[in-house]
Amino acid sequence: MKRYTEDVTEAYYDAEDAVYRTFWDTDGSLHWGLFDDSTGQDFLKACANLNEYMANKAALLPESRLLDVGCGNGNTAMWLSSSRECSVVGIDLSGVRIDNAISALEAAPSPLRDRVRFEKASATALPFEDGAFTHAWSQATIYHIPDKQATLREVYRVLCEGGVFVFDDLVKPRPDISETARKYVYDRLYFDTDFSFASYRDALEAVGFRVLESLDLSEHLRASYLHLASVTRELVDRGQKYADLTHAYEQMAKAQENDELGWAFYLCRK
Repeated sequence: MKRYTEDVTEAYYDAEDAVYRTFWDTDGSLHWGLFDDSTGQDFLKACANLNEYMANKAALLPESRLLDVGCGNGNTAMWLSSSRECSVVGIDLSGVRIDNAISALEAAPSPLRDRVRFEKASATALPFEDGAFTHAWSQATIYHIPDKQATLREVYRVLCEGGVFVFDDLVKPRPDISETARKYVYDRLYFDTDFSFASYRDALEAVGFRVLESLDLSEHLRASYLHLASVTRELVDRGQKYADLTHAYEQMAKAQENDELGWAFYLCRK
């Protein structure tokens, strides 16, 4: 499904990154949270909890070579390298975010600078040799890519035999989407997908991956957007212009309730 182009996505995030950082996470780590007893309703703790969950599932070692597909501002890539002492290459379509990531890396300690690098690239044409990585990682990214099948094939190609792919992505639980969900969820973020929770597994297996684990995280997506709606609503009350985003986030949560939007996690092996 290719209703949108990568140029549109790139322009969107080049323009909106600074806006998101004002209320989502000022450090620039912009993904959703995995809530449990340890996090309570603390959104940033839930985001960090997702990182830990995924990193533990990936079983990263100091000798691991990881590709972060859609690295954004580089926060997670640097955290992964710092906490697991592995080498990480982060790629992103947004030049603004890659510049932010490079600037953040330049301010990091030398051991981290030696293990991490960032470059602007499309996930549909990865500039790496076959089998270059032991692990691939992606958070809140693939749904933005018009040619998802090409992305899955490219990730498979650059992984070595036995390599691990750990990622999350938005899914569409059913094909009949309301006009409201289309407007405030899909069209607003310039994305669409053919993948439901189950058919995503089929697509991964068709590429050659063995799906080791999958988890429906949709309730956590709803909790994340209800939190973000609350934050932006408070900013509106203080006179800031976030009313449109507040409404959009409320509609994101409602779309999940109506089974028009989902969030899934997959752990795969080549």
